[in-house]
Amino acid sequence: MLRILDQRILLLVISFLTRLQSTKVLSEWKKCGDQECETAMSRVQATTDYSGPDCRYLNFKTGEEIMVYSKLSRKNENLWTGSKGKDFGYFPRDAVKVEEVFIAKEVEVLTKETDFLCLHGDKYTFE
Repeated sequence: MLRILDQRILLLVISFLTRLQSTKVLSEWKKCGDQECETAMSRVQATTDYSGPDCRYLNFKTGEEIMVYSKLSRKNENLWTGSKGKDFGYFPRDAVKVEEVFIAKEVEVLTKETDFLCLHGDKYTFE
């Protein structure tokens, strides 16, 4: 009986640690085309297929076009944020090539809680 309880506790700890990994702040700063990060900075094309680790990430196939709205900075400069159709999320900058630059002058701003938002069905989940 004690062994079963130990296994359940271990599974609970693993589940909790996995959840913590997917809810961490990816960076405190980001670069955008404007203060609100509402203007598209560039258009890129996927050079490889990409499937992110959780719902905050944008999944895409080679050749798809993505509109870039922000780039994480300082702590994690490898992740950009963009959209493909109705899908929106983070992706690694080395998985795309820049096709067209709309805004050359970038503005660095603090990230917000909503930057790490996941959409599940009709509900928003703050990470």
